Amino acid sequence: MSGITYVRGDATVPSVKGVKIVAHVCNDMGGWGKGFVLAVSRRWPEPEAAYRAWHRGRADNDFGLGAVRLVQVERYVWVANMIGQHGTRTGSKGAPVRYEAIDTALARLAGHARELGASVHMPRIGCGLAGGTWTRVEPLITERLTGQGIPVTVYDHGN
Repeated sequence: MSGITYVRGDATVPSVKGVKIVAHVCNDMGGWGKGFVLAVSRRWPEPEAAYRAWHRGRADNDFGLGAVRLVQVERYVWVANMIGQHGTRTGSKGAPVRYEAIDTALARLAGHARELGASVHMPRIGCGLAGGTWTRVEPLITERLTGQGIPVTVYDHGN
């Protein structure tokens, strides 16, 4: 039992009361423009602007695999940009997903969620363009978030 709630819908429109964090995985190359980030950008401009500025200033900040930045987009809604993939394409080193980085980012996300008293909402992170498998990601979410009492809802888009 994972403790994760699964629903059909759009993770950028969490329909629960209280503070919410919409979490997603970004790459470590500064690229933003495919996958779930398009839905994020359609709804709020701030997460993309924050990610690009974070990447631009990477020589002087924590931008890199496993890092997390929260961006407040509404009074009770934050977006968590989590760096969990290396590059953007599958190549000789395999898919871009980095499970260890996602694990680290989720542990950091848990701290933010506890601080804010927030629930976490996400697509199947790391399993789209990053090329990961849910059987590897789900246990990380269970250990780092739901196992710590943080409510998590995973959204499957479409019918």
